[in-house]
Amino acid sequence: MLNKKYLRTFISRALKEDVGSGDHTTLACIPEGKGGRSVLKVKEKGILAGVSVAKTIFQFLEPGIQFTAFMNDGDKMKPGDIAFEIRGDAHTLLTGERLALNCMQRMSGIATLTHQYAAKLKGHHTKLLDTRKTTPGFRALEKEAVSIGGGYNHRMGLYDMIMLKDNHIDFCGGIKPAILKANEYNKKTGLDLPVEIEVRSLKDLKEVLSVGGVDRIMFDNFSPELTRKAVEMVAGSYETESSGNITLENMEEYAKMGVDFISAGAVIHHAVSLDLSLKAKLS
Repeated sequence: MLNKKYLRTFISRALKEDVGSGDHTTLACIPEGKGGRSVLKVKEKGILAGVSVAKTIFQFLEPGIQFTAFMNDGDKMKPGDIAFEIRGDAHTLLTGERLALNCMQRMSGIATLTHQYAAKLKGHHTKLLDTRKTTPGFRALEKEAVSIGGGYNHRMGLYDMIMLKDNHIDFCGGIKPAILKANEYNKKTGLDLPVEIEVRSLKDLKEVLSVGGVDRIMFDNFSPELTRKAVEMVAGSYETESSGNITLENMEEYAKMGVDFISAGAVIHHAVSLDLSLKAKLS
C-alpha cells in the first residue's frame, strides 16, 4: 500500500515539473469554473493498476472532485472497458490528465507483466520478487504495481536490508569478513536488518554455510541443476533466492528446484506501458 504522504509529495513534484508556470493551453481556451466530465477508456488487454493513484492526483488538484471507480486495481481489463469517471472543474481534468495517464499506463504494464510471471509459479511455493532496477523517483509506484500484479516486493532501497552482493564481498576481502562485518554493524547500530548474501558458486555457498549469520542466500546466475544442488545443501537452514537470467520461459524450472524466491528485475524494466485514454464526455 502506497504511503499517502509519499504519494502526495510525488504528485506535487510531478505536477510542478509538468505545469511549470501554468497550463497555458487550458488557461487560454477554457473559461475558469467550467464544469466537465471525463472517463478512463481501456484500449489494451491486461491488468489494471493505478486507479487509486489517479484518484489521488485529481483530488490533490481539486479536493471536492467526484471520482467514480467502475474497476479496481488488479482487475483484468479489455479494450472498451471504462475504469472510472470523474466530474469536476475542466481545468482540473485537463491539467491532471497526462500525469494520471502516465502513472496508470506504466503501472498497468508492470502489473500485467508481473501477472504473467506470477502465473508460472502457480502450484509451487516459490514467490516472485521485484528488484531495485526501477525508474528513479518512480520506484514506489512501480513496486506497488508489482504487488497489484501478484508479485512481492524485495527491499525498497539500500536502507531496509543488508544485501551482500559480489562487489561488496570483493571490496570487503571475502565472504567471511563481509558476513562478520554485517553482523557487527547490526549489533553496533541496533538496526537488526535482515542479511542476504549472494553466492556465485557452490564453493561460495559452502563458505557461507560454514560461517552462518545470514537470513537468505541468493544463487546468482546458477543453472537449474546447480540450483537444485544448492537448495539441497542449504537444506532449509536459510531462505533461498534465485536471480540472474530468469525469464518467463525458464522460471518454472527454477521453481521446481525448490527455491523460496525468484527475483526478476524484468517485471519492471521490461514492462511496456499499456494504452489507456482519458476522454472528455460532452453529453
